[in-house]
Amino acid sequence: MASPLHLDGSDVNNNSSIKDLENIVEDVEIPVIDFSLLTEGTPDQRYLVVQELAKACEDWGFFVLVNHGVPDKLRNALMDTFKGFFNLPPEDKQDSADTHAMNPIRYGTSFNAKVDDNKYWREYLKVMTHPEFHCPTKPPQFREELKEYSACIRELGKKLLGGIWEGLGLDNNYMREALNLGNCFQIVVGNHYAPCPQPEKAMGLPPHSDHGLISILYQNDVDGLEVQHDGKWVRVKPLPNSYLINTGDQMEIVSNGKYKSIVHRAAVNEKRARMSIVTVTGPSLDTTVVAAPQLVSGESPATFRGMKYGEFMEYQQGHGLQEKSVLKLLRL
Repeated sequence: MASPLHLDGSDVNNNSSIKDLENIVEDVEIPVIDFSLLTEGTPDQRYLVVQELAKACEDWGFFVLVNHGVPDKLRNALMDTFKGFFNLPPEDKQDSADTHAMNPIRYGTSFNAKVDDNKYWREYLKVMTHPEFHCPTKPPQFREELKEYSACIRELGKKLLGGIWEGLGLDNNYMREALNLGNCFQIVVGNHYAPCPQPEKAMGLPPHSDHGLISILYQNDVDGLEVQHDGKWVRVKPLPNSYLINTGDQMEIVSNGKYKSIVHRAAVNEKRARMSIVTVTGPSLDTTVVAAPQLVSGESPATFRGMKYGEFMEYQQGHGLQEKSVLKLLRL
């Protein structure tokens, strides 16, 4: 694949405070959650996994998910199809070019080309797949693969959220209704980070949190994801056949600040392309998200004011990525 950007002064993010190369930690033991024990384990096994899940969300906001049940054939086929899209002639990709933050299909390079001071070393394709399904017309197999994959990940996400609600002492049925998860918002994002001739001067994506409840990430075997933990940047080396899960801004609001949305970024390298597919699951777009009432008390007052998820997302997507900037606006 050709590089999505030319390496001139305007096309790299050379802010040393963002890159912060001296503050990266490796070989940290990241929490691992066995999804099969959550869904098919004995009551004792499920109880232990729910406790592990709660600890991972509270201490990290991030964990590795294994034994998830998503077929490798499906994941790999969709990854190849995203590659096929990024290999299309520029005029075909421009049919989906970034024009508005809430467009159901968006192709671009920068997070928001209208407001970003720096462009980022990546290509992306964002496709909204629920409650209404959208898909580019090319490659021709895209629609069938994306529809099957997004449905599979949506069910996985709902079951995972059920375990998270349980760990917070919340009733799953109540939370599904309160957040209108039957009409949950889902977006699937394919990312291509081409080899970069000067990776020390570029960034795939700057530090940011995700807008939804949880994000579910699948990537090829090229490292690049870095998460913020205890004031350090941790470089993530995922296990084979696993997903990487992180909590988002709506989870921080719902949990009344107990579970923080994790700040993360994407680094690039000069040798190999990195590909990832991330699926973000959130409440319905018209749901006003507030802290679960069971988590609010005189000792633990509400941390954030309520805001419709669609408005929250539109504000975040319409501005440059700045860590957890929208949450800061909502803090009481």
